[in-house]
Formats: sequence, structure tokens, C-alpha cells
Amino acid sequence: MEHAIYLVTLVGTALVVAAAFSSLIAFRFGAPLLLLFLCIGLASGVDGLGIEFDNARVAYFAGSLALAVILFDSGFGTPLNALRQAAGPALSLATSGVILTTGLFGAAAYYLLDLSWLESFLLGAAVASTDAAAVFFLLRAGEINLRERVRATLEVESGTNDPIAIFLTITLVEIIAAHANPETHVLVTDLILGFLLNMGLGAVVGVLGGLGIVRLVDRLNLDHGLLPIFVLTLSLMVFAAAGAIGGSGFLAVYLAGLIAGNSDIRAVTILKRFQDGMSWLAQIIMFLILGLFATPSQFPAIMVPAVLLGLFLMFVARPVAVWLCLIPFRLPRPEIAFVSWVGLRGAVSILLAITPLLGGLENGRTIFNVAFIIVLVSLVVQGWSVGPLARRLGLIVPARLGPLDKVELELPGSAHHELLAYRVAPGSPVARGERIPRWARPSLVLRDGRSMRFQDMGRLAAGDQVYIFVPDRYPRLLDKLFASRAVVDPEDADFFGAFAVDPARSAAELEAAYTPGLSEAEQKLTVGALVTARLGGHAEYADRVLIGPIELIVRDVDDKGKITGLGLSFEPTAPVARVPVFLSAGEIGDRVSAFIRNWRKPTETQTAEATANEKALEPTAEKITTEG
Repeated sequence: MEHAIYLVTLVGTALVVAAAFSSLIAFRFGAPLLLLFLCIGLASGVDGLGIEFDNARVAYFAGSLALAVILFDSGFGTPLNALRQAAGPALSLATSGVILTTGLFGAAAYYLLDLSWLESFLLGAAVASTDAAAVFFLLRAGEINLRERVRATLEVESGTNDPIAIFLTITLVEIIAAHANPETHVLVTDLILGFLLNMGLGAVVGVLGGLGIVRLVDRLNLDHGLLPIFVLTLSLMVFAAAGAIGGSGFLAVYLAGLIAGNSDIRAVTILKRFQDGMSWLAQIIMFLILGLFATPSQFPAIMVPAVLLGLFLMFVARPVAVWLCLIPFRLPRPEIAFVSWVGLRGAVSILLAITPLLGGLENGRTIFNVAFIIVLVSLVVQGWSVGPLARRLGLIVPARLGPLDKVELELPGSAHHELLAYRVAPGSPVARGERIPRWARPSLVLRDGRSMRFQDMGRLAAGDQVYIFVPDRYPRLLDKLFASRAVVDPEDADFFGAFAVDPARSAAELEAAYTPGLSEAEQKLTVGALVTARLGGHAEYADRVLIGPIELIVRDVDDKGKITGLGLSFEPTAPVARVPVFLSAGEIGDRVSAFIRNWRKPTETQTAEATANEKALEPTAEKITTEG
């Protein structure tokens, strides 16, 4: 018995270490990290090293706990401004998008696999949700600076679509396991009522749980080493409580993390670091277990239809669902195309594909194997193409800040201040003499191994270590003051226009100087207000507005979304987006219209030539008729 404990521990830790080392390969070559985790699990399983693991209940239990940890961390790290910015499109994708994807994919699965309609829709529900971990790892590893609206939409969608996919999957499993064959209107009614109850209870428990976590952390003066474990345990308690009363535990734990992360919770820096590590560990464990549970020797029997379904999901079901869901929001075509493509499937799809096995369904193993292959296809095909597609669509913008050396130190007790330690970077604003705000006066400066008061140091110099006490929700202005200039590629040197324009200047001056054709009402606005109005009431970094012969580019915005810097260009400098035709219904419509126009032109030309020839022959015909 003791020997078995050592052996299991040795094998388990060896797999985790191998997965951790594989991250170095992923960062080096930009490979989808979660694909490597899955492959390690497959290579160690029954068809690889011979480790036998066929316990569906243990796999589902461990995967569910790991997913709860990941969702809490995802909510904790989502800022409210990102939620406000992308709430409409993201929630539409997380609700209607999941349902549309399930329906489209289920119809294709019915004709490609030997499954019933309900089983086909069950498979569609299992693969309907996206995997944010894979997407954002690729964006970070490739150093891709996406537009904030696109990044926020993907982030919020991925955090909110899992509970809905889980509800649909479990409900369909229960219906099929009960051998029920309900009428369509009865099934739809039961799904809607069950959905509202499940999500409603989950939302209530999540909000109350998030508020309770914040209150307990502030009231209890726990040791900093115990505090992260306490918060993680409370989050799992929220997850379990919501599920126990019939609500969505996954929605509850995400909302609890969202509320806790956007409140004045104590020791937020320590909590973020701990949860980041726990989220990585949860992902590794979940993917390794799911990889061990799979049996690759069973894949060849359903390989062809499974790959075809994976391609159908990427090229048809997801783009159509995204396009229909985003019609009301009038997003630019390149952004819709990118959201359509970045719909990677991951651990949640494999985890949900285990539920048919738990329900004892006849085709449960087939559904699991097909879902597993679809995830592999998605990670392979989409995983390596996220960066190139973002560049092709012109969604990458220059970085705002260059290198920043900062350390956040938590104060003991329940103090609502932080001690920030900055190292003055060469070329940063403070190194060039920029003043530090009064509310953030440095308390101590280290220079050449000597510590002195800020008042006695004079002007700060590159290399100085500066300690500043600030409120725990300090404005990000300090980061800008202490960061060095961002490295700008030669291709991006003219990205923000030829020269700067003061956003507070009157728009009438633009009309007088360049005559772009502004209306009388627009001329009464400031330039910043004009750009914001042309952008629909919300401006973000790197937005562009073409007004007559000039183009105005947003160089910077403050924490409230107000434009603080503008650039002006006489020629459009943004890269022209080349949208793949299969990712945009608008692009398809344009291609069809162009084809019809080109097809009609030769016909019209031939008709005109025939008419001209007839007119030319009329005198000759008359002459022949007269002579005859």
C-alpha cells in the first residue's frame, strides 16, 4: 500500500512537471499550450505508457473542480470597464451564440454520424463553448496587443458561455437517459424554464457569495499565507452551494470572482498571484486527466466524420452564429471575423462529453471520442493562426507602454493603501523631468546604495528605486510616468498620424483649416467630442475616424474613456484589413454582388453590340427589300 502511494505520487508529479516544462516549448514556438497538455496525457495513457484510467466519475469530478477554480480566477481578473465595454456582444454570444452553434452543429452531426437528433444536439452543446485559456495564452505568448474591445469581448464571452453549455448538455443527457421523446414545444418550454431557474439561482448565489467573500476578508484579520487559501475555499463553497440548490455553480463562481476582484478587497495583489498559480495548476491537472481518460486506439473508426465536423464548426457554425449575434451591435467586419475564428474548443468541451458516459448513454463513448477529436482539430488549426489572422485584419495596435519595473507590496492589517516600488527607466517621463502628482509623493528613494528622502534627492534619475504610498486603487497614470517609451516598429512609426491635435480645441478650427465638411452642430463640439460622437459615443486607444481629407487617430484615453491625445494624418495609415471570405457574411455578400455585376457586364455589352449591328443592317435590309 505504501509503495503504491509513492508510485502514484511519483507518476502524477512527473506528469505535472512534464506539462510545466512543455510551457517553455509553447512560449518558444507559439504552440497551443493546452494541446501539449492533452498530448502528454494521451502519451501517458493506455495506448501510450500504459497508465490505465477509465473512471468517468473521477475525471468529471476533478475536471469540474478545476474548471470552478479557473472561472473564479477569470472573473477575479476581469475589470468592470472591460465588462461594460463588451457586455452586450459578449453576453449575446454566450447565450444566443451557444444555442445557435448547438443547433447548426447538431444538424450536421445528425447526417454525418449514426446518432439520433437529441444525441446530435447533445454533441453540439458539448462543443458549443469556447476556451479562453488557450486564446489568451496565444495572445500573450505572441506579444499580440489586440484592440481592447475585441479582447474584452472574447474574455467576457469565454467566462459566461460555459454555464449555458453545461446546462444544455446535462439537460439533454437526462432527457435521453430517461428514454423520453418529448414533443418539440414541450422540450423548448422545459429548456427555457429550466434555463431561467438554473441561471437565476446561480446568479443570486454568485452575487451574494462574492459580497460575502469581500466582507469576510475585510472583517477577519487572517495571516497573508492563509488568506489566499481561505478565499479559494470560499469560492468552491459558492460553487457547491449554487449547484446543491439547482443553480449553475459555474456561473455563481464566475460572478463571485467578478465581484470580489472589482471590490476593495484586502491583499488583492497576493490573491491575484496565488490564483494565477492555482489556475495554471488546475488547467494542467484537468487536461492531463482528460488526456489519460481518452483511448486513441478508438479514434480511427470515427476520425473522418469527426474531422469534418470540426471543420464545419470552425468554418460554418461558429461564423454564422457570431454574425447573427453581433448584427445589432454594428461592429466592424474585421472584428467580427476575428471573434468568429477565435473560438477555440478546449477542456470544457471534453469535460461535457464525459456526461453521456455518466448517464449511461448507448453512444456515450462515441460522443466523447468525437468531441475529443474536434478539440484537437480546433487547437491545431486555429491555435497557430490567431496571431497571423490578427495582423492580417489590422487588429494589432502598438503597445502603450514600454518596459516597466514595478513591485506592489501589501501593507499589514486592513490598510487600504499600497506601497509601490518603481525603478526609474531611462527615457521615462519622470526621468525627463515630469512632475509626480501630489497624491503620490515618494517617501523614499534609493540611489547608488544610499536611501534618502525624496525632498533631498532633487531630480530623479534613471536607475533610482522610488517607494510611493498610494491608495490601493491608484490611477494607472503612475505606470505611464515611470515606464520607458514603447518600442515602435518601423511599420508602426506613422500609426498615430503626422502630428498631435489637442482634443480640447474647437472642431470649427478643423473645418477652417482642412474643410472636412463638418455640420454646424459638429463645429460647436471639441475635437475630442467630435471623434467620440463619430465613434458612436465610445472611444478607445487606436480608434480612427476618417473625416474628409484627414484622419483623426486616438492616441490615448483616460480611465473614464475620455480622449486625452489625438493624432492627425492626411493619408490613411492603418493597414487595410483583408477579411477571409468564410469568416464574414458581409464579405460573402460583396463577393456574390461583384460576381453578379461582372457576369452582367458581358451580357449587357453583347446586347448593346447586337442592337448596334441590327441598326447598322436596317438600311441594307430595306434596300434589298426595295430592289426585290
